[in-house]
Amino acid sequence: MFLIRVMVSIFEFLLAVVMSGTVIYVTYRVFIRANPDFDMEDEIKKGNIATGLLVGTILVCASVFLHKGMETVAGMFRLYMTAPDSAPLALWQMVLLGFGHLALAMFLAVVTISVTLRLFGRFTRRMQEGKELQKGNVAVGILLSSVVIVATLYVSDGVGALSKALVPQPSIGRIQVLK
Repeated sequence: MFLIRVMVSIFEFLLAVVMSGTVIYVTYRVFIRANPDFDMEDEIKKGNIATGLLVGTILVCASVFLHKGMETVAGMFRLYMTAPDSAPLALWQMVLLGFGHLALAMFLAVVTISVTLRLFGRFTRRMQEGKELQKGNVAVGILLSSVVIVATLYVSDGVGALSKALVPQPSIGRIQVLK
């Protein structure tokens, strides 16, 4: 049993390492391309602190979403390894389901952050956040970063709950109460 726990822990560690690199790269690419106002990558290269702050906050918040999905995947693997007879799916099915959970968490992170920033932009049209961010207005960078953080705090638990609800649960047997 000790060896199984060590194997599960190593798997969780390796999954976290792979996910951290993947989350950083995919999130960065998606949000750099998704901004219609200006080229965020060029602004970061120029030293635009406001843009760098916002992109950094987006990376951190997207990782919070993915962490919620990863907890579910690690739990599925732990269950499979420690009680393989009670696992409701075969290992290959659990691997596919795990990738599905992580993809769902990433999708929800991108949608949540994008929609929140766009909605906030519509509510505050006079400010023209995109132009202010491009000018390097740090106050706007802080404000938009705060918007992303607040949205993440509210929505990330929902992502975790949805991910857990989509996991097939093992049968624990039947209990006969009355004869």
